[in-house]
Amino acid sequence: MSTSRRLPVLTLVTDAVLVVVFAAIGRATHDGAVLGPLGTGLLTTVWPFLAALALGWLITGVWRAPLALVRTGLPLWAVTVVLGVILRAASGQGIAIAFVIVAAITLAVFLLGWRAIALLIVRSRRRATR
Repeated sequence: MSTSRRLPVLTLVTDAVLVVVFAAIGRATHDGAVLGPLGTGLLTTVWPFLAALALGWLITGVWRAPLALVRTGLPLWAVTVVLGVILRAASGQGIAIAFVIVAAITLAVFLLGWRAIALLIVRSRRRATR
């Protein structure tokens, strides 16, 4: 598989892993048991945000410019947070304002932060090859 084909796949996997890490940190902080009873706790917590991430990928077309912060990163983050909170509320899970704020900040750091670092690496490598 060529690098141009691998990048969107690696980007999607990275985004999904970071959303799972976000949910796991939240569960560990508030519940103490990351996986919960019978291992379903993490799944219950993460599914709204993974579903929102998937919809965000479809809505924003992330695969066209996976590392673009403004063009795809910001809209992906917004869709993931907004739809994730809506799906969480629809499934009967809590959505206190403090949770929404922490989710928005954490997902911004995760979904935008790694892209910013990747862009810095790509740009520094381009400069080094000139």
